[in-house]
Amino acid sequence: MRRRYRLPLAVLLAVASVLPSAVMAEFPRTVVDALGREVTIAQPPQRIISIFASNTELLAALELTDRIVGIEDYTRYPRGIRDGRAIVGGRLGFSAEAMARLEPDLVVVTPARQAAATLLRPMEAAGIPVVVLLHRDLEQVFDNLRFLGRVTGEEAVAEAAVEALQARLEQVRVRIADAPPRHVYFETGETDRGGFMTIRPGTYTFDALVAAGGRSVFPDLTGLSQVSGEAVIQADPEVILVARRDMDPTGVAGRVGWQRTTAVRHGAVHPVNRSLLLIPGPRVVDGVEQMARLLHPERFPEP
Repeated sequence: MRRRYRLPLAVLLAVASVLPSAVMAEFPRTVVDALGREVTIAQPPQRIISIFASNTELLAALELTDRIVGIEDYTRYPRGIRDGRAIVGGRLGFSAEAMARLEPDLVVVTPARQAAATLLRPMEAAGIPVVVLLHRDLEQVFDNLRFLGRVTGEEAVAEAAVEALQARLEQVRVRIADAPPRHVYFETGETDRGGFMTIRPGTYTFDALVAAGGRSVFPDLTGLSQVSGEAVIQADPEVILVARRDMDPTGVAGRVGWQRTTAVRHGAVHPVNRSLLLIPGPRVVDGVEQMARLLHPERFPEP
């Protein structure tokens, strides 16, 4: 028998007492998530479990950090997010039982690491609403902010956040409007066989590079984002950006043959912040601004 999840009456009454009547009147509401699932939200969520750092950062941008009761083990932002909150999963998977014990009224999840496949059925069986987000490109990051705004009853906050982020992107666009794009090799990792991981079209990091006035030297990659060292040398990037956790970017210059690239010869090998560019949250815009300064320093003079 399907078990219905219900919040204690005292909790519902407490929620009702602090929410504007106009917001309460709009619930319950049904939304359609990224998997095409219809999800009904009974009340503005007050106890949210956020699976993956990106979703937590989206909720934080909506000023909902205080409502988050559970996170997964790789979440580090915003500051203090791990203080007093349950860790409900990590590298080895996720615990539906631990999540249910937190009595959430919303779970936000992304299909990575089998999270959606593992959690949807037990959460639905418990009557706990789950919404699934995808983060394919930069525009979808903005769409996810608006979507979570609808889910939580914070549409106005979401729209303001999106407008502020888009305004910052516009400021970057104006500054670099007539600057020739820089040809960039963007490295995110290395394979066991000596290949290298880079970005490919249709991803938020690729979009961020374009927004910062860069063009990937591998614009036609599909599927796997793996290239060889020889391919990088032949592509001869003007700039190399390194978003790896495990190495000093100065090591790039020591690779056999890489000294021939324009980027290494001109000292244009730069580290970039993984948290800003490899987590599809609002801070991607911070990453765009930082990359734009690296790629077009003449357009961002020091104050």
